[in-house]
Amino acid sequence: MAELPPDRQLILEVRSELDQWTTRARNEAYDELFAGESPILSADDQQLLDAVDSALERQGGDGVWGTDQYGIYSTDDTDTDLPIAVVCVYHAQITSDSVLRGFDAIDDDVEERINGALWTYCERVSTLIGLELEEYLSIQG
Repeated sequence: MAELPPDRQLILEVRSELDQWTTRARNEAYDELFAGESPILSADDQQLLDAVDSALERQGGDGVWGTDQYGIYSTDDTDTDLPIAVVCVYHAQITSDSVLRGFDAIDDDVEERINGALWTYCERVSTLIGLELEEYLSIQG
């Protein structure tokens, strides 16, 4: 069997840790941004987001939370000292062509505020996973 290139082997190893890191990072980011002392959404916007999430789940989907996705990539062509990094490959968002048609309280401004908060959340999750990755690499290396 041929030996894998070092970066490819490392990416495969890290992918086995990614789900666990993502779960921890999602919980921490949610607590920081939505459940802390200074949430990034107003109580009304948070209530609407929760209602959309529940409606999507009732329709058999994943809801809003947990739809974000993260990947590991090789940093060969970037300005970082790390051989691999994490990136959000799908940001959670709500859209007017989904469950929102039944929510009269969601206009373009509310949708933008909620989607902006979800973007911030996903980027925070990505950062937190990146910290886990850095720690993993420092232990391995």
